[in-house]
Amino acid sequence: MAAPWLRSSARLLAALRLPRGRRSLHEWAPPRDVLLFEHKRGRFSVALGLFCAGQGVFWTSLAIAAVARPSSPAQPSSDADLPDHNPRNLRSLLWSYGLAIGSGALGFLVLSASVLFSVRSVRSVMLLAGGKQVALTTHAPFGLGAHLTVPLNQVSCMAHRGEVPAVLPLKIKGRRFYYLLDKAGHFPNAKLFDNTVGAYRSL
Repeated sequence: MAAPWLRSSARLLAALRLPRGRRSLHEWAPPRDVLLFEHKRGRFSVALGLFCAGQGVFWTSLAIAAVARPSSPAQPSSDADLPDHNPRNLRSLLWSYGLAIGSGALGFLVLSASVLFSVRSVRSVMLLAGGKQVALTTHAPFGLGAHLTVPLNQVSCMAHRGEVPAVLPLKIKGRRFYYLLDKAGHFPNAKLFDNTVGAYRSL
């Protein structure tokens, strides 16, 4: 008689504990939007925007100055002087265009790297209600900000917060470059971040 009573008691205890187990499975699904990371760098964004604009103006001006040569004096009409001047003019022309192309290419690389860093530098990370989507806001030049909403299962953190000294790389499926989270920022819900956005996923 005792055995059936013990079995029913065990089933009752299991039924009472089941909701707790189910709640643990959905522990990381908040009923409302939760801020996971924030790093406001208003002055830095403005300074970076000014730097990008300055680099663009500087390298463009240098390329234009290299191409716009001063007008050369009138060449003598005698054919005997033409062999002495043509090679020199050709070398000068090649040097001018080479300098212009080099300046333009270097300016484009510097400007692209600056803009890419600003649009990949994350200002805030928000876990949306339900825990299935993540909203990211980047700084962008002059602090204009760019917003991106992606599914949580398409976000992978490439390192744990305790493994990197300064910057936390965040990979988003379909995006070529990493998004960067500066550890100097604020993690108001560190445990929730580690178990959602901060988790590694094979994308």
